[in-house]
Amino acid sequence: MGTRTFVNDRLSFSPVRNLTRGVDIPLILTVIALLVFGLIMLYSASFDFSYKEYGSSTYMFTRQVKWVLLGVVVVFVLSLFDYHNWRKVVVIAMLGTIGLLITVLFINEIRLGASRTLYEGSYQPSEVAKLVAVIYIAVWLYAKRDFLHDVSLGLIPLGVILGIIGGLIYLQPDLSAAGTVLILGGLLFFLAGADMKQIVFLLILAVFMAWIIVQFSATGQDRVASFLAGFKDPTNASYHVQRSFEAVIKGGFFGVGLGQADTKLTGLPFAPTDSIFAVVAEELGLFGAMLLMGLYASLVWRGLVIARRAPDMLGTLLASGVTFWIGMEALINMAVMVGLMPFAGNALPFISAGGSNLLATLSAVGIMLNISRQSGESVRIEENDWRSFGAVIDLRRGDGRRGVSRARRSRRTDG
Repeated sequence: MGTRTFVNDRLSFSPVRNLTRGVDIPLILTVIALLVFGLIMLYSASFDFSYKEYGSSTYMFTRQVKWVLLGVVVVFVLSLFDYHNWRKVVVIAMLGTIGLLITVLFINEIRLGASRTLYEGSYQPSEVAKLVAVIYIAVWLYAKRDFLHDVSLGLIPLGVILGIIGGLIYLQPDLSAAGTVLILGGLLFFLAGADMKQIVFLLILAVFMAWIIVQFSATGQDRVASFLAGFKDPTNASYHVQRSFEAVIKGGFFGVGLGQADTKLTGLPFAPTDSIFAVVAEELGLFGAMLLMGLYASLVWRGLVIARRAPDMLGTLLASGVTFWIGMEALINMAVMVGLMPFAGNALPFISAGGSNLLATLSAVGIMLNISRQSGESVRIEENDWRSFGAVIDLRRGDGRRGVSRARRSRRTDG
């Protein structure tokens, strides 16, 4: 006999219906489109490099397909994992991540002037650290929500947490990942309802720390100097950016055709990884680049919708944190390729070759889907706990006080 399902929409024993209830379909379709787009562009960008380095033109593509399949399983599992349970395991996850970051420093496997991997250029803990940092900060801010206005219990402990994570990542060195963690921490602190004075202080502190890092980092100084020179005159930009400009110019509006780019064959650095956006711009032109940016915009839009509809403050912080992280990674990578930011060396989410970044990004998608599913279920909301984007946007009114958001009623479903 078939699966028994009541006619009444509100009562159902269908396992499929229970699994898909509340799932954000536009988000899933967007992620699928990004994964398919990424696999196509990765094969085009990597076949020559794969053949020269590994003796097979499909090596990197095949490996990426395996990571995608594993990532799909991770998405499914995390979409069923109640995001409130992160409060129980996040400390262990953070300690494990810190342990991996320290292990990287001891292994000291130097690749391209940096020590970021655990084994033969693979498995980068810094990618996982960004996701775990978002989860940890969201859980910590939720637990300390009543003390955020107390500097000794709010701002200073947050600064210590971010400093430890960012410092360990910086030592690899991975300047972009360290900066991403600090920026995300500030954003989540703001969304949690921090006082404006604390936000201003945090911004000043972040700018000062960034300046200090650049002063004591030869890599940072070189990248900033190269960026400023190229910004004033593109002919003085770094070799990497000049080759990227070349690819973009060749691409025009509709591109030279899929698989027809020659810049990737004549010296474009890191074509399958950091520079894959330049390959997209050359082969698919401005049209393809805009299409890709549209997919990222769609993902950010759905992430913010999920955050706004989240049942509680923890869901809002988690969904907004992972959404801003993915959007920021994409924005930085694309901006670097057109000379609008100093070279960062971060991956283009869903597109660049690399299992660590892909798994971390798909894990973030799984967390968003779980929050989405719970938004459609019967959830008790404590008025004092709720924080929504409406409250954040309407923060300070005429008297400088923060507006109070109204508690929302969740849609109730029985069965």
